[in-house]
Order: sequence, then C-alpha cells, then structure tokens
Amino acid sequence: MAHLDVRDLMARGEEPFAAIMAAVSALSPGEPLELVAPLDPVPLYSVMEARGYGHETEDLGEGDFLVVFSPLEARPHG
Repeated sequence: MAHLDVRDLMARGEEPFAAIMAAVSALSPGEPLELVAPLDPVPLYSVMEARGYGHETEDLGEGDFLVVFSPLEARPHG
C-alpha cells in the first residue's frame, strides 16, 4: 500500500492535488493509496471514483483524516 501525507504540504500553503495524482499514477495495478490530510478531502472522492477507486475515511481527530483509496472491483455486466 502506498502512503502519502499531505499535511506538511498544505501547512506551507501548497495545493496537494498534483502530488496526490502523481502518487495515484505510480500505483501498481490493484494497489491502494493511504492518504493523510488535514481535512476531509470530499472533492477528491469523485475524482478518484472516476479513476476507479472507492474510499474509506477515518477521522483521526484534531482535523486530520486518513483516507484509503482502493481500486473498485469490476462489476459483472448483464
């Protein structure tokens, strides 16, 4: 599982989207991404869903969130 913590990046006022997408692009097929952020990254959920990932979110307290983005299982057609 890949891990990315964007709290320091965001504390410096930097936008984490490019770093997150770079981490997603580097994932092996079927590999999940564990993201730690200083907010609940709700807008990222639809972006990741469009790329084939579901998410599980855990509130770590003090404003921090752990989100695990995992590849969605292919659904049978018909």
